[in-house]
Amino acid sequence: MVDDLRHVILRACWPRSQGVINLTALMLIVSMLTGCAVGPDYHPPAPPAGDRFTSAPMPSETAVSPGDAGAAQHFVLGQDIPGEWWSLFHCAPLNALMRDALANSPNLAAAWAALRQAKENVNAEVGNALYPHVDANLGGSRSKAAGLAFGQEDLSPLTLYNASVSVSYSFDLFGGARRELEALRAQVDYQHFQLEAAYLALTANLVTASVREASLRAQIEATEQVASYQQAQLDLVMRQFELGGASRPAVLAQRSLLAQTRASLPALRQSLDQVRHQMAVLAGKPPSDVSLPQFKLSDFSLPRTLPVSLPSTLVRQRPDILAADALLHQASAKVGVATAAMYPQLTLTGSYGGEALTPAGVFKPANSIWSLGTNLLQPLFHGGQLSAQKRAAVAAYDQAAAQYRETVLLAFQNVADTLRALDADAHALTAQSDAWLSARDTLALSQQQYRLGALSYLALLDAQRQYQQSTVNLVQAQAARYADTAALFQALGGGWWTAPQPPEAKAGKPEAPMGSP
Repeated sequence: MVDDLRHVILRACWPRSQGVINLTALMLIVSMLTGCAVGPDYHPPAPPAGDRFTSAPMPSETAVSPGDAGAAQHFVLGQDIPGEWWSLFHCAPLNALMRDALANSPNLAAAWAALRQAKENVNAEVGNALYPHVDANLGGSRSKAAGLAFGQEDLSPLTLYNASVSVSYSFDLFGGARRELEALRAQVDYQHFQLEAAYLALTANLVTASVREASLRAQIEATEQVASYQQAQLDLVMRQFELGGASRPAVLAQRSLLAQTRASLPALRQSLDQVRHQMAVLAGKPPSDVSLPQFKLSDFSLPRTLPVSLPSTLVRQRPDILAADALLHQASAKVGVATAAMYPQLTLTGSYGGEALTPAGVFKPANSIWSLGTNLLQPLFHGGQLSAQKRAAVAAYDQAAAQYRETVLLAFQNVADTLRALDADAHALTAQSDAWLSARDTLALSQQQYRLGALSYLALLDAQRQYQQSTVNLVQAQAARYADTAALFQALGGGWWTAPQPPEAKAGKPEAPMGSP
């Protein structure tokens, strides 16, 4: 239908008597084309089928082990996620740090500025494409012409003043401007979801960093306790050696074990410093800031109920999927823009004003000037440029569609990996708890047997090593449950759609631009 109307426009606009355009017929056709836009109308891809992320069904709850970190977690399919999901850990220092970070994060401020820029680009295009352009012009010129051209020897210089108002309007006959607006609005959606992604990444990274800090502190504390015990054991072995009750190799072995334990502390302290620096930067503060709270594993409560979104719902929740969908929408609109460039373009122009030899004479009716015109442009031959641009736009759409599918698949993999990690974490913590209890009892029994002379010193050293390693492993297994719980909330989109505040409020008050009053 659009192609037929294009031919009708060309016939209606074909020069008639003395080159005058049939404006009446043209206006009727323009009214028929109102709302018509060439190119594909965008429809979001259908959500994937299925009601689970993993090949095998997940258990309804995780395994149980002793301690707060070993509580059972229940998976609830289809339950919504709270916007402030980190509050489920019931950690007051974390909640305070999160408030500061959301107010001061430069990354959030940058994402919010990008969203504002995209919105203003839409506003600019609306004014450019959908409304007439009205301009006022006031000018004057002084010139001198050669008199011989007019049959005179000489002419005096001439000053000419003019004032006019001009109006121009381009009809969006085939929807090229509307498709461009559609593409810009899709860019606004993309920046909106980029802001949500930045918000989600900030909150998830802060939770993960705080859990890691608590884990490192627990590991350092456990290692220092083991080193303290080993120092006491070394003092005992040295007294026994002085009394002839222990050999020199036993003293050297105990001293070596103590040195190895102490050698692991600098790396742990370095990691602790690094995670503290990371948290400060995430919160919009310099690494030297000393106001950051300190975290311990006992500050956190493990969320007992874990919501799990349906796969069909996840594609409408995850910011990265929604951002990819916005880019796909933009690419679809660009196909329409490239298609519309191949069709006729109609522009109406008009102006009214005055022209005189004196400034006052410009506004006299006798010196008025006006013009009214129309222009129809139909591309005929551009050396294949327009066809190539359309094919390029279609290829860009195909690329965006493939990237969207990849984003969805990676998101599903992310959720599946996290669900399996949570199940494995619970079993790992149970095993580590059993190992730690066994190592603790073995060490106590070995110490008693060694004092009675029923156990060699090498066996006692082995019991000490096992206890030290099992203590660190237990702390790491406890921290993994908290960290992977946060990873699940991040993988499911973070609940931004249920947040009490819009993204503008999350990003904090934008800074005034340089040079602004």
